[in-house]
Amino acid sequence: MKYSGIQNKVAIVTGAGEGIGYAICELLVKGGAQVVLNDLEKESAEKAATTLDQSNPGRCLPFPGDAGEVATIDKMVDFALKQFGKIDFVVPNAGITLFGDFLEFTPESFQKVMQLNLQGAFFLAQRAAKEMIEQGTGGRMIMMSSQVGIQAYHRLTAYSMTKAALRMLARNLAYEMGQYQITVNAVAPGATLTERTQNEQPDYEGIWGKLIPRGVVGRPGDIAKTCLFLLSDEAAHINGQTIPVDGGWTVAGKYPEDLQ
Repeated sequence: MKYSGIQNKVAIVTGAGEGIGYAICELLVKGGAQVVLNDLEKESAEKAATTLDQSNPGRCLPFPGDAGEVATIDKMVDFALKQFGKIDFVVPNAGITLFGDFLEFTPESFQKVMQLNLQGAFFLAQRAAKEMIEQGTGGRMIMMSSQVGIQAYHRLTAYSMTKAALRMLARNLAYEMGQYQITVNAVAPGATLTERTQNEQPDYEGIWGKLIPRGVVGRPGDIAKTCLFLLSDEAAHINGQTIPVDGGWTVAGKYPEDLQ
């Protein structure tokens, strides 16, 4: 299905050098949107944007930098406005996962997770909302939550806190920004096979495929397709919701140790 309301819209997607963020940018560009693609690593951002721009010239521009820093966020929004003239969609996808025993978790690690996962999303949404309100044409935002923002998972207390908070951020912003025709929803990916998860756990697909009711892990495109729908005109009346995209994991609740 080809969704309406994507053509000629302008989007900012953070943490998009690879994985889910890249897949979101890919579908947006294919749908006719113009995209500012952010990644912490300059090389990753430029490579990803160049790849997407080859088949869709002028529709994808890189903006490297730390998406958790407010100064970077302001520069990124200014860049989008200068290059494309407006902002319609925002997907604060950038995030960091830090495993650690709750009793030993350090303040430094805690702040690192909070800054990117929460501060980055909050202040990008804030700045973008101001621009959308001034434009007077509404907009769409998608917060990137997680299955572990819904269901507890060992050694991920700090990370899970941020992902649960993003669900509440979406609900609050839906309530506050709805009057301006700005919808805000959250997507909660489950186990998804990306470059990062494959490197962290070589048998990631095999292990998690046994834990998910559907029997397979997700792919970045599964998450991206859900995001594209929520950004489209077809989802105009969906606001403040969290959509798990996890093959049913959060209804089953099985963990890797259950396989032992």
